Amino acid sequence: MKPYPFTAVVGMPDLRLALVLSSISPAVGGVLVRGEKGTAKSTMVRALAGLLPGVEVVDGCRFSCDPAAPDPLCPDGTHAAGAAAHQRPARLVELPVGAAEDRVVGSLNLEKALAEGVTDYQPGLLAAAHRGLLYVDEVNLLHDHLVDTLLDAAAMGRATVEREGVSVSHAARFVLIGTMNPEEGELRPQLLDRFGLTVEVASSRDPEQRVEVVRRRLAYEADPDGFAAGYADEDASLAADIEAAQRLLPAVKLPDDALRQIAEVCASFEVDGMRADIVTARTAVAHAAWAGRDEVTTDDIRVAARLALPHRRRRNPFDAPGISEEQLEQALEDAQPPAGPDNDGPGDGPDDGPGSGSAPPAEADQAPGDGARQPQSQPGNDSGKQKTVGAGDTFRARVFRVKGTGEGERGRRSRAITDSGRTIGVQPPSVREGRPHLVATVRAAAPYQRSRGRSGPGLKVRTQDLRFALREGREGNLVLFCVDASGSMGARTRMREVKTAVLSLLMDAYQRRDKVGLVTFRGDSAELALPPTISVDAAASRLEGLPTGGRTPLAEGLLEAARVLKVEAIRDPRRRPLLVVVTDGRATSGADAVARSQAAAGLLAGVTAIVMDCESGRMRLGLAGELAGHLGAEHVPLADVAAESLASAVRARTGRAA
Repeated sequence: MKPYPFTAVVGMPDLRLALVLSSISPAVGGVLVRGEKGTAKSTMVRALAGLLPGVEVVDGCRFSCDPAAPDPLCPDGTHAAGAAAHQRPARLVELPVGAAEDRVVGSLNLEKALAEGVTDYQPGLLAAAHRGLLYVDEVNLLHDHLVDTLLDAAAMGRATVEREGVSVSHAARFVLIGTMNPEEGELRPQLLDRFGLTVEVASSRDPEQRVEVVRRRLAYEADPDGFAAGYADEDASLAADIEAAQRLLPAVKLPDDALRQIAEVCASFEVDGMRADIVTARTAVAHAAWAGRDEVTTDDIRVAARLALPHRRRRNPFDAPGISEEQLEQALEDAQPPAGPDNDGPGDGPDDGPGSGSAPPAEADQAPGDGARQPQSQPGNDSGKQKTVGAGDTFRARVFRVKGTGEGERGRRSRAITDSGRTIGVQPPSVREGRPHLVATVRAAAPYQRSRGRSGPGLKVRTQDLRFALREGREGNLVLFCVDASGSMGARTRMREVKTAVLSLLMDAYQRRDKVGLVTFRGDSAELALPPTISVDAAASRLEGLPTGGRTPLAEGLLEAARVLKVEAIRDPRRRPLLVVVTDGRATSGADAVARSQAAAGLLAGVTAIVMDCESGRMRLGLAGELAGHLGAEHVPLADVAAESLASAVRARTGRAA
């Protein structure tokens, strides 16, 4: 069955252009596609491979060496000039979210290395993607260390495996394409910056366009080969245009005036580092080649900036990506060279190539704010009594950890047995997972060398001799916030402080790769405002619009938190929870409110919990401290959530100046 044709995809001109430009110039650094589910992100990426020209590869080489310029360090040996070769289609290699590191970069056979003294390297997905496309669906769900590995290989053009003193390296030049749904969590800014281009996609709200999408999809499912044949000429024409642009690319000139415009644009948007300037320049050159020009113009720079800069504006996970069209046009205008009889400036050349008009101006996005968020009014149960207060600037929060040692997903919060980190022991022979432990393996095999008839150098190793390292690292946790939104929390200053503290803890959870959830309680009930997710910006948005008012149903809040944790333990049993209860400890809703709250606290026994005490004023009842006692939780006054507060207290106790 043939894949869905690239030219049959309806709409999404920005994504179409970004993929084409990355195909023309892989040095651009790949594309990150952000968008809601069901927007044909994967369909368009998979269709792209059919447009790329075939590649010549050396016969028998597992690493797809180019016969015209073979890799001198190829693990399959040095290929002689004029070696036999054949042509194959460009590959699209898909990286599954759950892939292990060995599957990505390749692996060394330790048993053969010890027994035979040879390096037996098994290629991974990076080798398979060499000179083709590497596609990572849901890249935001991939482990950070794997994303780092992919981006390093894409930037350096090589993949290296080093294990137990053995090093193997091979060429790995590919176009990296990642797709993600922002609702499921963001990539760290450092990783976002490593992607060359980014595109936001969304489903059309035009009924006619939606009808056409459904019509084409149903036609494809009814007769895939026949449907693809109907677009074969259009795909072939587009593939020819891409190949022509690839041939023109080395001849495209980037004059100093254009470089100055690029620098002016990047400086005006205050992007960090120089990668933005380099990527924008490479993208502008690729767009000029796509348009059939041999010199970069202002139009090329404008298109390149729209694709290369939006994701580099983000300073924290709560900022929305995007650039201001007015600011972009002003920066381009400010950098225009003075007009003269012999200098009309970049941008006045012809624009009749295949890429002209393929990137219509996007709607201007709001630039990220300065940290203070505007309050949003939302309806609630106490009409006329509820109010909404925004948060202030975030701060560096204290680090709260789950007790004991877990075995959860790799993260940066609590101690855990992981596949990375420091070695603390050796796994028993029955456990065969993780990386082999060389010293322990040699020790296990050494006593049997004579009985195995070993003579001469080398070591005879059997499968039962292999030992694997037991490593301790850090895991990500589920941080569930249970926030009191009742009237007793409604003082404007206090609620601003509460939201600021919780927002700071959310920032900490984002940096430590945690899942987060939000339970709120007010009036006479509690609700799950945000089911557990890795999207901390979604939690921040729900928190920002949280209204306050009414009585305090503390028992209902704790019961809802217990229910959420029970369900999540079934869905994600390896991820240990950290419960953060944000309250002043009052319980005023319903009969026997205090007794019911104490009973509800008993259901959370054994869960690592923090009670953030929001009580203020001179006369304090200390109810939050009593709740912490019932929960077996750490009692933390609101003012002590900041890391600097803890440091000041330590300095004061040790007699140093604050």
